[in-house]
Amino acid sequence: MSVRPYRDIHRRECRKIHVGNVPVGGDAPISVQTMTNTLTTDVAATIDQIRRIEEAGADIVRVSCPDEESTRALKEIVKASNIPIVADIHFHYKRGIEAAEAGAACLRINPGNIGSDDRVREVVKAAKDHGCSIRIGVNAGSLEKDLLEKYGEPCPEAMVESALDHARILEDNDFQEFKISVKASDVFLAVAAYQGLADACDYPLHLGITEAGALRMGTVKSSIGLGMLLWSGIGDTIRVSLSAEPEEEVRVAYDMLKTLNLRRRGVTVISCPSCARQQFNVIKTVERLEERIAHITTPMTVSVIGCVVNGPGEARETDIGFTGGGNGTHQVYVAGVPHHRMQEDDIVDHLATMIEKKAAEIEAAKATEEAAD
Repeated sequence: MSVRPYRDIHRRECRKIHVGNVPVGGDAPISVQTMTNTLTTDVAATIDQIRRIEEAGADIVRVSCPDEESTRALKEIVKASNIPIVADIHFHYKRGIEAAEAGAACLRINPGNIGSDDRVREVVKAAKDHGCSIRIGVNAGSLEKDLLEKYGEPCPEAMVESALDHARILEDNDFQEFKISVKASDVFLAVAAYQGLADACDYPLHLGITEAGALRMGTVKSSIGLGMLLWSGIGDTIRVSLSAEPEEEVRVAYDMLKTLNLRRRGVTVISCPSCARQQFNVIKTVERLEERIAHITTPMTVSVIGCVVNGPGEARETDIGFTGGGNGTHQVYVAGVPHHRMQEDDIVDHLATMIEKKAAEIEAAKATEEAAD
């Protein structure tokens, strides 16, 4: 019996578009998005938040443009941002035109809410003239009245029909540079809608479980929903929606992608839950270590295990391993091989220094390789 390699994820084939300089779909890496929660008219606060979002590793950031004052402020925000900005437009078609003129890389719209065909054409023309892509954003909480009457309630079929109807509007205006989302706060509804949409079209899909909740619950819901879709190859760009700071959304998104071997950023710490066999305080050590190495973006794996039951085995699979031993003497591994022993001094400082050194070596090797090319 032949078995598919268990780590392989065969991504759905789809078109590739661009959000500014970020490719989405096709063979492009899955991009990570988040959204500012400052008042867009407070330019300084919005730019400051985007800086933190950039440092967390976001590829794209969405900024709400509910009124004319916001689209005026957007021009200055776009100039200051190092990552492409998606302008969030809901109802007034002029906000979409103004956002495109202000330099937005993408417009998040619901074409059915923009108004008449003439108004949609004006927004599409502005997007074409200024090199904007578009995201069709369908949400279970704001489906069109006729679809709710037809289906009786928000359901996957209604969401897919809404998305395809909106896609047809853009296609009729000779515009294909768009991606689609069909979000819901209900995990089952969102997953089923995305699965149906993935089968029905070849446009890139933006994934999200909307209004997922606070940091812990929202992470759990998003991980289940987005994890199911990503594992099955569906999804080209993602946003984790949390009632938390945008940087946390970015970190959770990267943790999901790292877990599925879809994209690596920063250090992956493999650690045990701790038990009576532990030879040092695993929980506190890992907590402090993750804080110390949060600035490192170089992909690598580190194992921190409290005793010798699983420690050596985990260390064989990681770049740096640490296993608790008796009498306060612990074993350190490098590239899976025992490297040295250390006493119970400051474990965190010792490991953090090793990790920083390893990251510098990896980056130096990468720079040398790129220079040679």
